[in-house]
Amino acid sequence: MDKELFDFVAAKAEEIGAAPSASEATKKAVKDFQDAIAAGADQDEAAKKFVDAINEHHTTIDGVIGFMQTDVAKQIYGEEGAAQQLAHEKERKAKGAVWCDCAACRPTHELLTKLGVEKPDVYI
Repeated sequence: MDKELFDFVAAKAEEIGAAPSASEATKKAVKDFQDAIAAGADQDEAAKKFVDAINEHHTTIDGVIGFMQTDVAKQIYGEEGAAQQLAHEKERKAKGAVWCDCAACRPTHELLTKLGVEKPDVYI
């Protein structure tokens, strides 16, 4: 992996790990990647493990739409906040979006797109 691509992966890992919406599994994948690099592990191998892990944990547009209709989402975001987020995600879906655009999923998708794992998505 060339330096530019590795730097992109590392920057996205930092962004994903800092996202309040990142799951515990995603945060663990970020930490494992960062720890491996700090310990001098092979960059390509560490990046591959990281990408494989986060590829399993980002949310589809249908998943986030479903979640925004739950009582849990209303507790987290408030009634109005959940309704606004639901409307936003429905608008994105109508325009062809496939993935959630939360603070953790969007950089995950951007990374997976850069690596050719996924196709570009719709962001508004």
